Amino acid sequence: MLLLGLFVIAASPVLATKNLEQMSLEELMNVTIVGASKYAQKQQQVAAAVSVITRQDIRNFGWRTLGEVLASLPGVYTTYDYQYDFLGVRGFGLPGDFTTRVLVTINGNRINDATYDQGPVGRDFPLDIDLIERIEFIPGPGSAVYGQNAMLGVVNIITRKGSDVKGAELSASYQTAETMPQERATFGKKFDNGIDAIISFSALQARGADRFFDYGETGISGIAHRLDGENIKQVFASASRGPLSFDFLYGDRKKEDPTAAYFSDPLITGQFIRDKRLNTQIQYNDNFANNTLNVLSRLFLGRYDWDGFFIYGGERTLSTGPSDWHGAELRLLSTALTNHSLMLGVEYQYNTRIKQTYHNLDNPEDSNLLIKSSMVRTGVYIQDEWRITDTLSATAGLRYDFNSWINSRLSPRGALIWQATPKSTFKALYGRAHRAPNSFEREYDDGITQVANPGLRAEMVDTLELVTDYRPQPDMNLRAIAYAWDMHNLITLGIDPLSALTQYQQSSEKVVARGVELSLDKTWDSGVRLRSSYGIQNAEQQNAHLPNSPYFLGKLIVSIPIPLMTGLRAGYELQYFG
Repeated sequence: MLLLGLFVIAASPVLATKNLEQMSLEELMNVTIVGASKYAQKQQQVAAAVSVITRQDIRNFGWRTLGEVLASLPGVYTTYDYQYDFLGVRGFGLPGDFTTRVLVTINGNRINDATYDQGPVGRDFPLDIDLIERIEFIPGPGSAVYGQNAMLGVVNIITRKGSDVKGAELSASYQTAETMPQERATFGKKFDNGIDAIISFSALQARGADRFFDYGETGISGIAHRLDGENIKQVFASASRGPLSFDFLYGDRKKEDPTAAYFSDPLITGQFIRDKRLNTQIQYNDNFANNTLNVLSRLFLGRYDWDGFFIYGGERTLSTGPSDWHGAELRLLSTALTNHSLMLGVEYQYNTRIKQTYHNLDNPEDSNLLIKSSMVRTGVYIQDEWRITDTLSATAGLRYDFNSWINSRLSPRGALIWQATPKSTFKALYGRAHRAPNSFEREYDDGITQVANPGLRAEMVDTLELVTDYRPQPDMNLRAIAYAWDMHNLITLGIDPLSALTQYQQSSEKVVARGVELSLDKTWDSGVRLRSSYGIQNAEQQNAHLPNSPYFLGKLIVSIPIPLMTGLRAGYELQYFG
């Protein structure tokens, strides 16, 4: 059992215009969702149990990473290994999983890299959290729309615009662990000619905490002094005018390692990992045919660089894992047919360079590794949202994905949504999702720590879900969810019997998970906001409970305005794991 509590004081500026910061719960429930189907929908119409976190929620509770935000939601938890934060969803958070089964997007652009398929949710996430307008979390399978990685959920981040900034913002903060200064400079405006532009620069530097580590079989233990430092630089720029928009994102994070990762020498200064991410896209989004046809097209480009500097037996080594990719997407949405929203899309991504290297800098002839590959992914998807009656609607979708490593996969999706009364909505959902093995799992072979397994096949998950939303009052929402998912062909880290080294292997036994989630969201006229949830979940394989999979998850979050102090609020967050 683990019980965590956090108390924060947050200051919120008083604004003259209504935005997400000032909306009531009733208005927030009517905010359009774009991450579930790649087009705007009301929450009641979405074929998923969507959760929305606003910028004001982030400010009220002092969350500083995407993982901290998501961990406040039902069924979600995080794990930290002093290098990265990893996301667990509905009982699945296996050690060694780099959040590869959750898709992370920013303004609809995929952030998961092409080398490890990692969905960044900690400080390696390349966007300053203060630049987020809202976060949409869509639990369950999303491959019928997104393809690769969207097995357990999709996280879609909507960024702030220049019109949200209206000038300049300068911020500085200090926090533990051991003095962590963070600075941000943001400039944004919507100009008279219609151009909306924003640019922001952020930096963080931390010495890190001194902690005691026991390094197990090495027989070494001690305090890792000044071995937990961190340095982060981030740049974000966005511009739009009419149907055209442009995003640019860059993040550079260097994190010292106190854990002696990958069997490296313990308590040695200078060992680190470094992640650099660059993502950019140009998007065109406009309506035609008397607003019955919406056309979205985009070109995107990404680059990821990973460096790991470690010392083995006193010898310095450098491992790298860079990748480059680019692609395009075209999506058509037609409402010409009465009571139907018909979507058709095609997406193409070419991973032009996936490279993994290992160098012994002190003894170059000892062990050097160079793995180079490339890969193409193409997907075609179709979906129809049919409003059968004023209170009953159905959604059916299908995506075909071709992957040059594992050939093709089909991902279907279906939903039936019944608004039984103005206060209650019932949803029955089904979906299938997949994930192809990434380059690190499939190809990495240094002969020292890991051997390759090019025979890995794609994972697949089937999910059934029942959702009930009930709003007895405009300022209160109750939700109950029951779900069941079965995962096949699970890829896990094991031991190769021939070399006795680690190897990613395919399991023939399926993983089975069953769970329920109950949540309450309530606001009062005084400005008090309460969010709470409780989940019971069981994920097992061959009748054995999965590791790092809590049976119980409880969340209690309260935000209270402080009397006589305009714009100042107190927040409290309590989490229970059992």
